Formats: sequence, C-alpha cells, structure tokens
Amino acid sequence: MRKYILHVLIISFVFLLAPAIQVASYAGDAKTAQQIAKQAFRSTVLLVMEDDNGQPLSFGSGFFVDNGKIATNLHVIEGASRGYAKILGLKSKYNIEGIVAIDRNRDLALLAIEASQTPSLILGKSEAVEVGEQIYVIGNPQGLEGTFSQGIISSIREIGTDKLLQITAPISPGSSGGPVLNNNGEVIGVSVATFTNGQNLNFAIPSNYLSDLQANTGKLKPLVTAKSSKKDQSLLAGLGRQSTEGVIGVQLTWDYLYMQSGGYSFSLRNKLRENVRNVHCLVIFYDSHGSPIDVDVVQYRGVIRAGLASRVTSSVDSSVQTLTTNQGSLRPQTKVELRILDFQVVR
Repeated sequence: MRKYILHVLIISFVFLLAPAIQVASYAGDAKTAQQIAKQAFRSTVLLVMEDDNGQPLSFGSGFFVDNGKIATNLHVIEGASRGYAKILGLKSKYNIEGIVAIDRNRDLALLAIEASQTPSLILGKSEAVEVGEQIYVIGNPQGLEGTFSQGIISSIREIGTDKLLQITAPISPGSSGGPVLNNNGEVIGVSVATFTNGQNLNFAIPSNYLSDLQANTGKLKPLVTAKSSKKDQSLLAGLGRQSTEGVIGVQLTWDYLYMQSGGYSFSLRNKLRENVRNVHCLVIFYDSHGSPIDVDVVQYRGVIRAGLASRVTSSVDSSVQTLTTNQGSLRPQTKVELRILDFQVVR
C-alpha cells in the first residue's frame, strides 16, 4: 500500500512539474534586447536608391530573408533605376540586381543582390502575435544608420480582409522596409508607415504576407518595373494616407547665373494623394573623395499639390560648386544627397 501511494505521489509530482518545465523552456527561447540587436544588425541593410543620373532618389531599410535576397517595402524602391544595399556597421556595398517578387497591394518587394553569404533573419508567425507583446524595430530613420528601438503591439487593425500591425516603436523616413522582431528575434512584421501628426501611431505589414511572397519568387526583373498599385486596394490606402517617404527631392542642378553665390535648385516631388507643405530638406554635398564638404537645410513653405512637383532654389559657398562639378556642367559630378526631414499633410 505504501509503495502504491508513493508511486501515485511521484506521478502527481511529475504532472505538476511538467507545466513549469514547459514554461521555463519557452522562456529560455526569449533573448535579451542586446542579443536581438547584435544578431539582427548582421542581416539588416541600408538601401540607397538612385535615378538614371546616379542622384540619390530615396533611402530606406531592408533585411535578408535568404542568400542574396532582401525584403523591403515597394515604395522604397519605386521610381529608382538602380541602387545598392549596405549592411549595417560595414563598409561593403552590394549592387541591387533587380526584383524577384512584388506584392503591390501590401507594399512588399523582394530584391536580388550580388552574391552574399550574409545570414538571414527567421520569419516568425505574425498570426500568433497578440496586443501588448513586446517588439523591436531596426532601421535607418532620417538616414541614421542602425537605429534600434523598442515598443509593443498596440493594436491589430483589420483593413478589409487583410491585417496591419500597429506598434509603438518609433518609425521615421528611412525606417520603411526594416524588420519588426519579437522576443525570439524572429521577424513578425515589416515597418511601413507612420502618422506624422500623431504619437506612436506606427504600422507594420505582418510577416505572413512576406512568407507568402517569398514562396512565389519569379524571374529577375529590373528595378524600373517597380510600381505600386494604382487602385485603392493597398493596406495603406485603407488608413487614409501613405507613408512618410511620399515626398522626394530630385534633379539637382547648379545655376550658372549665380556662380559667385553657389546657387542651385532641385525639385520636390509629392507622390502622395494629398497636398503637402512646409517641407524640410537636408542637402549634403560631397567631394571627389566621397567626403562631405558642405550641407544646406532648405525649407519650402509653399503647398505642393498631390502628384506634382515644385522647384526649390537655395545656395551654398561658391567653392562647393567648383569642387562638385566640372566647369560648364550644370549637374554635379560628385555625390549629392537629398534627404526629406519632415513635411505637413494639408487636410
């Protein structure tokens, strides 16, 4: 009788202990923020997109999902003729060879780059994500390479038959296309948009849509074929606005009528469906050795109507003009970066 009772007690103890063992094992899968950052930085990139003349068109973020394959937002690469990917913290750059898959309605794209043995991030199951869950975001907001932020899932929005993750981790221009990670360092979303007039109103495309896209890769296509959906079927259209990367600066030229003052101009193009105003720009000029030699902060206070562009004029030191272009050439012969810092949407 004593042996029977002892046997029952042992079995009961094992069953009582089993849930605790399972919980401990699950908790052991979670990583610290430092571990997640260190691991994910090796697989996350800064994307720099350029036009036909090699002028910077836009910049954003992306991450490896397979050998030589990078995931990002479609709007990051739209309108570009070429570009390159730079792994965070490293100097090496990889030219983008083209596109292997696009989901226009969900603003996703898969890029092929030159051969790389860079480790890939693991795609998690976004359908298992819950409100209140802790998340981490990596990107390049305002061009600040390798920014790591923490937040939570604040809501799961239903847009028609699709879903969108609302997160509190900050997103700014340049963050788009970056990974949103859970406590295990798995990708559960792709940063896509923010409401500039709100607080912590940021959004990410669930990773299950990216998993579907990855399973349907096709033949390599040139970057110029990247065009977003013109119909009101995208997830962002359901929120009433597009991403903060919708305003871009292009076509910078020197004005030789004002050579002594270093006068120049460029176009601000509004790609949104709404009018914008008070556009703040940062223009960075480089010499032939790739070193920055001057910067100019430009504010355009006027209204730029949806789908249109406005020409903006400014000036820098006349020596900058001499160092960045050949005599008689209107277009700079060295690198010039145009960064959009902020703008207001006109309701």
